[in-house]
Amino acid sequence: MRILFIVPYAPSLVRVRSYQLIRSLVEGGHQVVLGTLWSDEKELKDIEQIRKICDKVIAFQLPRVRSMINCSLGLFSKKPLQYVYCWEPRLAKELEDYIRKNEETIDVIHVEHLRGAMYGCMLKSFLTQSNLPIPIIWDSVDSISYLFKQSAQQNRQIFKRWLMLFELNRTELYEQYLANLFAHVLVTSSVDRDVFLSLKREGEAIKKEHISILPNGVDLEYFRPPDGINRETAALVVSGKMSYHANISMTLYLVKEIMPLIWKKRPEVKLWIVGKDPHREIRKLAENPLITVTGTVPDLRAYLQRATIAVAPLVYGAGIQNKVLEAMACATPVVTSPQAMKALEAVPGRDLEQANTPGEYAEKIINLLASPSYQKKIGSAGRSYVENHHRWSIIAEGLTLIYHKVNHHRSGGIV
Repeated sequence: MRILFIVPYAPSLVRVRSYQLIRSLVEGGHQVVLGTLWSDEKELKDIEQIRKICDKVIAFQLPRVRSMINCSLGLFSKKPLQYVYCWEPRLAKELEDYIRKNEETIDVIHVEHLRGAMYGCMLKSFLTQSNLPIPIIWDSVDSISYLFKQSAQQNRQIFKRWLMLFELNRTELYEQYLANLFAHVLVTSSVDRDVFLSLKREGEAIKKEHISILPNGVDLEYFRPPDGINRETAALVVSGKMSYHANISMTLYLVKEIMPLIWKKRPEVKLWIVGKDPHREIRKLAENPLITVTGTVPDLRAYLQRATIAVAPLVYGAGIQNKVLEAMACATPVVTSPQAMKALEAVPGRDLEQANTPGEYAEKIINLLASPSYQKKIGSAGRSYVENHHRWSIIAEGLTLIYHKVNHHRSGGIV
């Protein structure tokens, strides 16, 4: 198949979903034409890397000032700010021109995230006007309205809570509108699918068969158990982009509520906070000599493979947590929240540990620290779980089946 794949940010090992799906589709014999945006030199380098595997790449810079203008104008409309944030007219025009010249060879258009949906809407209108029956699949990834609803309740920053509340109603309306507009919708978990199905604000309700769960995977060759690396005896790691509000809340909860209980019994335990762009509240945590805040690291595996335990005490969030899958792939025992477990088929107590309160987290972590054999047992089971459920090649095969299902336009079928 020939796929026009539109992503509103540069696919990379950080923006892992689009990167790994594209790579796996190409390895499966498909041709991918990528339409994307970049904002800095690092993202431009990421595009040059993925250019090596794509049939063609259409990419434009999205200056921050353009995003600010988009959002400023969006304030006076009914459109969510996430929807308008990545709008770049040059990319839109180039995509339209490409379809016009190659309409007979494109089998399906894949659009990722709410930030990319505006390009999908533009192309849907163009295809309708041009009488071109090319199906568009929208990969919402997560339900952004579900994330906003949680953030409005849990975010520590007053302005952020207000912004989430401001965005919530219009985001719910647009998610329902978009889900009914496109040929098919993808989400990463059953929780996000259920949220979409519950959206009944205006217009037609979303049909269950119109939404498929396409989970995230993990690169099992890249994230692997340590080979010749000795793990620390008492080191915890928490990872993620540390400017992201859900990760900030998670890390502050860990340090302020859970770690004091652990240090009371195991005062030597170290905590590594690993992730790019740490917020000032996160950077301040490094004043404690037992806490290391790394910022951007060249290789996350150096921490996951050396840590005794990976901790992900989510306060709120949506979709599948890559940080959990990556740690499990490294055979690092994981302690996480019921919130993260909702998106997984893993079994608590076998593949990883689950906790719900600071006391439960402390108990699970202290028990693991006390038993290297139990650490190994949970770590090995976690690795086996991701091998069986989150291999990118298998996920890409599932995506291909969805493409074939909606790709009815050449034969005149009906979805």
